[in-house]
Amino acid sequence: MVCQTLAEGPFGIESQADVDGVAMPLRRLVEGDNSSAAFVIACYSDPGLQVCREGTDRPVFGIAECGVLTAMARAETFGVIAIAQRSIPRHMRYLRQMGLTERLAGERPLNMSVAETASGEGTLAKMIEIGRALRDEDGARAIVMGCAGMARHRRPLEDALGIAVIDPTQAAVTMALGTVQFSNH
Repeated sequence: MVCQTLAEGPFGIESQADVDGVAMPLRRLVEGDNSSAAFVIACYSDPGLQVCREGTDRPVFGIAECGVLTAMARAETFGVIAIAQRSIPRHMRYLRQMGLTERLAGERPLNMSVAETASGEGTLAKMIEIGRALRDEDGARAIVMGCAGMARHRRPLEDALGIAVIDPTQAAVTMALGTVQFSNH
């Protein structure tokens, strides 16, 4: 497994312009890689997912898609903890495209930057507060963390909420490994 950060991209995807700006550089990266059996785009906006799939015959996984599918395997309804309020309309468009809005209980923002979320300063406490609101007020029975940078908080958040919390990067990597393993038999 190789983890690689796209040199041409921003530190974190926080706008539609960021999503659009990395799509073709991601595709070039995928097309230029002749050794990977699968690819995981580790950003919750799944930037360039479809264009990367068009550029290879190998599987390409987006963490939002995989995270939501995993949440739906665990519960009837799910909620998403977003980085910022302005992320939510973008996520909602994506869920509508996938036809999954009926299972979405709600999405609420941390109102932090990707960098702030990754630093950990007060992030877990805010995630617990928002997770409780998604569970108690919106009816979510599973929570999807809406950023790869939230990964370190999955277990303590799940312990605090008492419901399944999905790290979408773990979900995507697990699906990629399973797909590669299955295709080799």
